[in-house]
Amino acid sequence: MSAVIIDGKKISAQIKDEAKSLAAEFNADGIQPCLAVILVGDDPASRVYVRNKKRACEYVGIKSLSYELSEKTSQQELLELIEKLNNDKECNGILVQLPLPEHIDEQKVLLAIRPDKDVDGFHPYNVGLLSIGSARLKACTPAGCIELIKRSGIDIQGKSCVVVGRSNIVGKPVSMLLLAENGTVTVCHSKTKNIKDVCLGADIIVAAVGIPKFIKADMIKDGAVIIDVGINRLENGKLCGDVDFEACKEKAGFITPVPGGVGPMTIAMLMKNCLEACRIQRMA
Repeated sequence: MSAVIIDGKKISAQIKDEAKSLAAEFNADGIQPCLAVILVGDDPASRVYVRNKKRACEYVGIKSLSYELSEKTSQQELLELIEKLNNDKECNGILVQLPLPEHIDEQKVLLAIRPDKDVDGFHPYNVGLLSIGSARLKACTPAGCIELIKRSGIDIQGKSCVVVGRSNIVGKPVSMLLLAENGTVTVCHSKTKNIKDVCLGADIIVAAVGIPKFIKADMIKDGAVIIDVGINRLENGKLCGDVDFEACKEKAGFITPVPGGVGPMTIAMLMKNCLEACRIQRMA
């Protein structure tokens, strides 16, 4: 029996519609939620992401400020722009599109963003809150993974959850979010021995390892829930995830496709975070 395909486009549309209703409530109170997106350089993939973020803002009813800076922009100039936006009461969220050019220290830039305007959820303050289960601004992709699971009617509580990958952007935060939902979590990485055996014991697998088709059908148990965060371009130009989708869908209970699974959720959760940042700032 084939797995249920989790439709990220459909679920992300629901979340954007919920965000649209909330933005309308803010507008009715005379408040215009506002997101600033900063792009440094001319990375084609980043340009696509930024364009999609602008479109989502337009749909939801969030004002969008766009700063497209040259590749040669100095670290100091970027930090000065962030400081200006930190002090701008009209701006609720600041997002710096990664990756940044090599001459700019990514960590310094992320630290410069005011935690209550950190809509990416990458500031160490927000990561710390996430680790104690109190974050209001959560990293968008990991939070999107949890929404996909829950809105598909899957209860995480008590389940054996395996996260493959330990990056600061996905692996670590998604493991903390699964823990917060009372999952029993194991994190695997390049140094883990017998990854196959660990995965075979999992009720839920989140694959975020950056290796095309790494999770094979013989690594998953019948009926497992498979969330594929990977996005890899094959030599033929086609996109694929970190999961061997065609083989695994015959064995899994639920599975996300690539594209159309986790991808659309990231921007939907960004919209949600921007409105949450607006709420936090109003209450301060």
